[in-house]
Parts: sequence; structure tokens; C-alpha cells
Amino acid sequence: MLSNRESARRSRMKKQKQMDDLTSEITRLEMSNNQLQQGIEVKERGYAEIESRNNVMRAQVMELTDRLQSLNSVLQIFEEVSWFAVDIPEIPDPLLRPWQLSYPTQLIPAASDMFLG
Repeated sequence: MLSNRESARRSRMKKQKQMDDLTSEITRLEMSNNQLQQGIEVKERGYAEIESRNNVMRAQVMELTDRLQSLNSVLQIFEEVSWFAVDIPEIPDPLLRPWQLSYPTQLIPAASDMFLG
């Protein structure tokens, strides 16, 4: 009978330790999850900011393209009226073919941990 009591006590202690271990694991995982969620929120805000800047730049490209087309039209009229040959380059549409840039690209340095938070 004494042996059974001791065995039951050890069993209860073992279950309590398992419960304590699981509780601490839950706490650790919840903290890790919160950190990951905060990192995701920071990245989402950064993405939204960059997307907003890109939209502004796209609008500026469209406006500048329109201005350039207008200036080219003026040059064409000048060429027709004055009989002077004017070299009028074709205006590429960067929004339709962004991979065919007509200007040199600039490399953007990136850190290896920039997405890790």
C-alpha cells in the first residue's frame, strides 16, 4: 500500500512537471508568435509606403511622358516649318515594358537580414 502511494505521488509529480513544461512552452511560443506578428506588421507598413511611393512615381512618369510627347510634337512642327532636321527619339513606354529600360539601371544594395526584422 505504501509502495502504491509512492508510485501515485511520483506519477502526480511527473504529470505536474509535464504540465509546467507545456505551460512554459506555450508562453514561449506565444511570445515568439507576437514577435513574428509585429515583424510582419512592420514589413506590411514598409511595403505600403513603398507601394505608395511607386504609385506617385508612376504618375510622375506618365506626366513627364505626356510632356515629352508634347515637346516632340512641337519639334515635329518646327522641323516641318523650318526645314531643319531634328532628331526626335521614340518615347518608350516604361509602364508597358518595365524590363526594357532605356536608361542605365542603378543597383540597390540590400542587407542579408533586411527581411528578418
